[in-house]
Amino acid sequence: MRKIVIAVTGASGSIYAKLLIDKLKHLQDQFQELAIVFSDNARMVWETELGDSSYNEIGIQSFEKNDFLAPFASGSGQFDTMIIIPCSMGTIGRIAGGISNDLITRAADVMLKERRRLICVARETPYSLIHIKNMETITLAGGIICPATPSFYSKPKSIEEMAYTVVDRVLDLAGLDIKTYRWGKN
Repeated sequence: MRKIVIAVTGASGSIYAKLLIDKLKHLQDQFQELAIVFSDNARMVWETELGDSSYNEIGIQSFEKNDFLAPFASGSGQFDTMIIIPCSMGTIGRIAGGISNDLITRAADVMLKERRRLICVARETPYSLIHIKNMETITLAGGIICPATPSFYSKPKSIEEMAYTVVDRVLDLAGLDIKTYRWGKN
């Protein structure tokens, strides 16, 4: 059974993290364990963008950013999927450089070294050459870069529906069975 860790960084795009968490709560039969870790700035950005502190009430086992005893800080913890959403370019740079200075970057390093699923939902625009090279490095190491770029062919009618186009793509990449808009089927 799957073990998933979510990391939320201080990049803009807290709505993606919130909607992912909400959707995962409805998919609990598809995983054994779910954990979450926030970067220093993630909570502040969440409050700024979403206007609340609902991250305190998400009902998921939470770990502090320097808790290297968290089960996903080691390959022996057998977490098989990590989703960093939204993922700042600073976090991507540290992962690409092999710098494990907090629980998020350590867990990402574990996913790559164990050849497990690492999905980085990059949230930046435009990209500099440094960003592109760092994303290339993570991709070459086996990670998946999924830019937080909404799609429009499902004709979303709200910001939430638009954000769900990214969240659903992430859940597909994570290998979870979801009901969502499928090209040519709806």
